[in-house]
Amino acid sequence: MGFSAYVVGGCVRDSLLGQKPADWDVCTDATPEEMLQVFRKWRVFMTGLKHGTITVRSHGRNVEVTTFRSDGTYSDNRHPDAVRFVPHLQDDLSRRDFTINAMAYNDREGLVDAFGGQQDLVNHTLRCVGEPDVRFREDALRILRALRFAARFKFGIETETAYSIRRNRLLLENISAERIFKELQGILTTSGAGDMLTAFPEVFSVILPELAGLAGSWDDEGTDRWIYTVSAVQAAPVDAFPNRLAMLLLLLEPAAVHSALTRLKSDNTTSRFVTTLLGHLPAPLPTSRPEMRRLIGLTSREMVQHIINTRGIIDLLHHRSSAATRSASMLLAEVLESPPAYKVRDLAIGGSDLMKSGFAQGPCVGHILNQLLREVQDEKLLNTRPALITRAYELAHS
Repeated sequence: MGFSAYVVGGCVRDSLLGQKPADWDVCTDATPEEMLQVFRKWRVFMTGLKHGTITVRSHGRNVEVTTFRSDGTYSDNRHPDAVRFVPHLQDDLSRRDFTINAMAYNDREGLVDAFGGQQDLVNHTLRCVGEPDVRFREDALRILRALRFAARFKFGIETETAYSIRRNRLLLENISAERIFKELQGILTTSGAGDMLTAFPEVFSVILPELAGLAGSWDDEGTDRWIYTVSAVQAAPVDAFPNRLAMLLLLLEPAAVHSALTRLKSDNTTSRFVTTLLGHLPAPLPTSRPEMRRLIGLTSREMVQHIINTRGIIDLLHHRSSAATRSASMLLAEVLESPPAYKVRDLAIGGSDLMKSGFAQGPCVGHILNQLLREVQDEKLLNTRPALITRAYELAHS
């Protein structure tokens, strides 16, 4: 039908970097109505028709196809109040956030790079398209996107763009917690997270005011508490967001941790992980099999390993011996090789067994089971049905 079409944005950027694009976006001079006609025999989803976008299912993947457009004002610092469809590709590219995301390609014209994105890729530089203040005031989430891209690719942020990030950081207060949480996850799970945390503490203090008191304050050993926090984040596994989030909140009091997780509207699984890990870090690591079994019973096998690993990070940051964490790791492995006795459900008998043996239903059964578990964990009692029943009778009549 004679329409122009280009792959655009992140897929072009990633291809130029030699990486496999996660998804493909297409822009075209066809209007939404014309796109529907072109793709009338394809499976199409009306994902954003009023903004000129449809999603086409092609070869097992979804491809977003969008009409060239320019955006109107952004009164909420996030979404354009209106869009206008335009006939020229460059007008469409000029509305985009960063030069490395403002390139397009098709086989007929090759690479279309009106704003120097390819050279910025070569120079490892993140730069706004046009005036940075305008870009960030249009969509304040671009502030965190800038940090995410710079952290992901280990790029430096161009000077004016960096200044604008700091100037406009308070606009992040207009962004939903859900979107901030997602971008924070993207930043923390990169190898360059520490660089962004070091360079922009004031930005992270906007999205998490609980962190504001860390920068420029020192602990009893004379260590900058923000630099310590950054080091802890960077030492945690790069792809483990809950671990890195816990390290970001490491120096906060429990009430502040709860406040931060609530502010972020963190999902329950992540919140539970963070609070459990941080809650158990101050206690000494188990040094006996009974202690280890009890800690597993209170948490889980996996959480105990996270606790040990995190204590190892803390010892490293404080230049302390790693002997305690090595011993705890060996003890955990030893305990996991033996029959489990971590929770009441691991006992060879349960409440129904006791009641069948003549025990009256009630709180007494639970108390007896808990005492049996403690004695099995202390290796004073075999975890066998005869031994447990006999001991239960003794406890009931003592």
